[in-house]
Amino acid sequence: MEREGRAVGAASGELVTIGEFARLSRLSAKALRRYDELGLLRPALVDPVNGYRYYDPAQAEGARLVAWLRRIGMPLSRIGRVVALDAGAAAVEIRAYWARVEAETAARRDLAMYLVDHLSAEGRAMARIPGNTGGAENTGGAASTGNTAGTDSTGNTAGAASTGEPGGAAFAGGLGGCGSSGPGASGGPGAVPLAIRWAALTDAGAVRTTNQDAAFAGPGLLAVADGFGEGGAEASAAAIEALKPTAWGARDGALSAADLLNALEDTADSAARAVRDAVAPCAAPDGSGTTLTAMLWTGSRLGLVHIGDSRAYLLRGGELFRITHDHSLVQSMIDDGSLSREEAASHPGPALLLKAMVGEARSAPVAVACRPDVRLREAMAGDRYLLCSDGLSAVVDEAELRAAVVAAEDPEEAVRRLVGLAREAGGPDNVACVVADVGVSAEE
Repeated sequence: MEREGRAVGAASGELVTIGEFARLSRLSAKALRRYDELGLLRPALVDPVNGYRYYDPAQAEGARLVAWLRRIGMPLSRIGRVVALDAGAAAVEIRAYWARVEAETAARRDLAMYLVDHLSAEGRAMARIPGNTGGAENTGGAASTGNTAGTDSTGNTAGAASTGEPGGAAFAGGLGGCGSSGPGASGGPGAVPLAIRWAALTDAGAVRTTNQDAAFAGPGLLAVADGFGEGGAEASAAAIEALKPTAWGARDGALSAADLLNALEDTADSAARAVRDAVAPCAAPDGSGTTLTAMLWTGSRLGLVHIGDSRAYLLRGGELFRITHDHSLVQSMIDDGSLSREEAASHPGPALLLKAMVGEARSAPVAVACRPDVRLREAMAGDRYLLCSDGLSAVVDEAELRAAVVAAEDPEEAVRRLVGLAREAGGPDNVACVVADVGVSAEE
């Protein structure tokens, strides 16, 4: 029967048997049968009598593409989408996938280095205790896809990154409030207690009729979220609501850095679930979602939760540092050198997100759902933080941002100046921003 089936394939002059196609495509017959079962590469013909598979030789290139995508670790569900695209669109999908892999690999590396440094420091401290002959005990760790960590000159003690898709409505466009947090221990015996003062503001902009951006500032939380899609407003509001201290439980400075990272990861997961629930009633839940950049006050530290292209900046010593990294296709092109920062400013393509909080993933044309990055920052008196959606950062350059943040006497004046700058630049998108000052607490 097999010889007869091979003869039929050869006699057709057009189709070949699975064995011949395996040699042509340099894949095994077993792999080809598996690709057929998964719907990644269907035979051109299946004999209804004996079940033999026959292939068109022109399918060889597609078969090799599937094999190559498997070799770079692409999930089968995504391979199915890629092979159905034309060459140009497939190239964009592969670039976006690999940018995400590189970002997550860098995040794991940085978090590993942070934990090594943190635990090594604990070991040195333990060794200095008289009579202590033991090594440092591992107090726990947070290791998960999408985490970033590391230490930089601005006091960053674990890593993160960012990107965003313009959205449309909801969350009142008024001053979100101005106030200050209570005292917090700032790291060790005799340290000066710190407090924060904050203000938040959202604005629909000059073009959009609805507002899908959300902003919140309070004693334990600073956050901005940029919603997109049919359920964008609900997504941005749900993400922030899930991060409020009443929802996740306030953490004090007594917790170790590792425990705080674990707590932040749990909180970020809760926010992602809240977004999925919020957009579930939409016709296409996977096309709705939000970016999120948030800082949770823990007394002496600020825990950063970040996903998308909303951003966080730190003003310290008169210098404005951007402390998040956009999770966008354009940013990935800057990172790999295929696009300069000047070219990126006028890039005509859509704001394609590599990471965002979205609904249940099916085709996910706008964003790829993945876990937010988390990190810790050591707060210092005199710091001023700015969190904003891309409705501000995409139209106002960093020099203007710095000038406005430096000139403002307090957070309330700062957010009003910043929203005004976005409107002066045409206000093409919704805007959300939060400004917070870290200072010495009046309550000793």
